[in-house]
Amino acid sequence: MSERGSFTEGAAATRVPQSVASRRIAGLERHLGERLFDRSSRGARLTPFGRDMLPSAKRLVRLADDMEYEAERARLNPLRFAVPDICAVRDLARLDAEARRNGIRLDFQTAAPADRVELVRSHLVRAALTAAPQGDAVWSVRLGLAGATGLLPGTVYVETLRAGRADRSSRRSRIWIQPEDDVPHIRDPLFRVRDAVGLQPAQVGVAATLTAAAAEVLGSTDLLLCSAKQAGELGLHWRPAGEIRPVRGFEVSAAARDDAERVRTRLRDAIARCLGADDREEGAPSSPRD
Repeated sequence: MSERGSFTEGAAATRVPQSVASRRIAGLERHLGERLFDRSSRGARLTPFGRDMLPSAKRLVRLADDMEYEAERARLNPLRFAVPDICAVRDLARLDAEARRNGIRLDFQTAAPADRVELVRSHLVRAALTAAPQGDAVWSVRLGLAGATGLLPGTVYVETLRAGRADRSSRRSRIWIQPEDDVPHIRDPLFRVRDAVGLQPAQVGVAATLTAAAAEVLGSTDLLLCSAKQAGELGLHWRPAGEIRPVRGFEVSAAARDDAERVRTRLRDAIARCLGADDREEGAPSSPRD
């Protein structure tokens, strides 16, 4: 206004209706207790008080512009998010696309369960999908046993891996636990079943990597503890376990509660699809290769 000499021209330059600009100036004058402009039929001129206030007004305008710029940068700044290293690239890409539609930009870091907890604790990521028992989980993925042969029964009982007297010298089939499931609420119950039904300790073990576990299963009668979704991706035949119903659970952990809540509420369905935790996971034990 001060540079244009007219409320009408000043309002047009700032893309504000002239009536709105006039009301805002009048309100500011009431707040400050002095007139900022002398109004006449020939236009508007700054009063001496207005000229004294002009440098502060310009600083406020620059500050407002800076705030808008920083706000835009903050909106575009990605949320560094630790996820299980079993997530496929395609599933992460779909999750990222869904997050962008919900106003969140994600920067993924894949890691094992214990590492994801540490990444949050050390503030190297803003949020993470962390392992949780079923009762505390937001997302639950049913696990079963998968093998390379298509002759698996409808339900696989761990006790059927126990060697009989006639075949004690033959290689015993094993169950492999992948690193993602090397957590107490999944691993320990399976170890207890192993001991209760009389399997050898080595018949249920934790693999160093999912790749190593899958290689063992593909080349033998061994079984992999996994989800139906994983079994399909690996070309294995999946069945539920008989003695136990292991569940892979996930929760969102974050240093800031707002980050955790934003991910949990805006991306709940997208994360479920990424993890294979949708309704189909609870369905019949079918496999793409059946």
